[in-house]
Amino acid sequence: MPPVVSRPNSHEAFARAQALMPGGVNSPARAFGAVGGEPIFIDHAAGAYLYDVDGNQYIDYIGSWGPMILGHAYPPVVEALHHAVDRGTSYGAPTPGENELCELIVELVPSVEKVRLVNSGTEATMSAIRLARGITGRDRIVKFAGNYHGHVDSLLVAAGSAAATLAVPNSPGVTSGSSTDTLVLEYNDAAGLQAAFAEHGDTIAGVIFEPVCGNMGVVTPSQDFLDALQTLTKQNGALLICDEVMTGFRLSPGGAQQRLGIQPDITTLGKIVGGGLPVGAYGGSAEVMSNVLPEGKVFQAGTLSGNPLATAAGATTLRTLRDDPPYEKLEALSARLATGLEEAAAAAGVPTSLARVGSMLTLFFSGEPVTSWSSAAKCDTERFAKYFWGMMDRGVYLPCSQYEALFVSAAHTEADIDNTIAAAHEVLAAV
Repeated sequence: MPPVVSRPNSHEAFARAQALMPGGVNSPARAFGAVGGEPIFIDHAAGAYLYDVDGNQYIDYIGSWGPMILGHAYPPVVEALHHAVDRGTSYGAPTPGENELCELIVELVPSVEKVRLVNSGTEATMSAIRLARGITGRDRIVKFAGNYHGHVDSLLVAAGSAAATLAVPNSPGVTSGSSTDTLVLEYNDAAGLQAAFAEHGDTIAGVIFEPVCGNMGVVTPSQDFLDALQTLTKQNGALLICDEVMTGFRLSPGGAQQRLGIQPDITTLGKIVGGGLPVGAYGGSAEVMSNVLPEGKVFQAGTLSGNPLATAAGATTLRTLRDDPPYEKLEALSARLATGLEEAAAAAGVPTSLARVGSMLTLFFSGEPVTSWSSAAKCDTERFAKYFWGMMDRGVYLPCSQYEALFVSAAHTEADIDNTIAAAHEVLAAV
């Protein structure tokens, strides 16, 4: 039997939350619906650790779903926030801090010459799609099953019955009209993408994709798929939208596009770009971004976009990643963790496959490599749920879904990794 970790205060907090919020949470990703049980309420965090309201400590591999690449409460970020908050929290007017953050984004992200700050990744992808439609005068957008781009109506859709059929809404409140112009294809299916362009090419405004998936677990793109994305969009006058909300600044200073050598027309950013505060951004060439109001005619606005707290945290984080890059350490720690988890699963005789790119990785409870949503859907989610709670009860905080990436931060140590691997040996032997 796994050790019992007492969490009465979390239980009480969740009971209170259920009377106040739908499902007791402000995002369904926190609800533990995929693993059962009740969510754990966090009191504070520092470095690589979370501390719940019952005083339990956890090695954190979520990092607020990606942005805490330097660890929680990173002292220079905290100092920058203290300085910013003393000067006021929002002005509704331009600030030098916006310039500084945007200069860093332009410097680091290869495809971006101009950028617009927004408040979330969802806002970034929504704005990028509007921009692609505004530039091309076309309506249709291509997305891929298993790629998540925020809760934008036109992207909150499921695939139809064939590879290139029009999408159908997969949430109440999403109208059929809002999904009519979305095509859902299979990730890593270059032939399917080619067929979609052959049939609909003159109506496709853009293709949006995750360059390394994190929202069906870590799935990597094939070179054929990347080549098809770039070639077919250019040939057909469509824009390629690279959703780097999760991968931006994590997989390299210039994100997945720098690591993979791709040149999208529009890039969306979030998470790390805000250093732990709510910030998103979208950018591209000066020509592409010249279409955004007030320089162009494509509307987008936001009262709190580029607020002084968010820009202070984001700029401090990006400067650190540029001037004192942690990527070599992240690569070494992540490789050590990946190898240890694979060895633990093999020793227990549990069928798994592990995918890793840099400091993002997923242990899939499937003996087959996962290359798309159709292969990810074959995972043993019940076994994953047992694994999740076994690790949680040993002080290891993992994503509460099989279909999420875990993140290693620069604050993790070799001892953290080794303790995680030891816990995995115990848990996998029992699931």
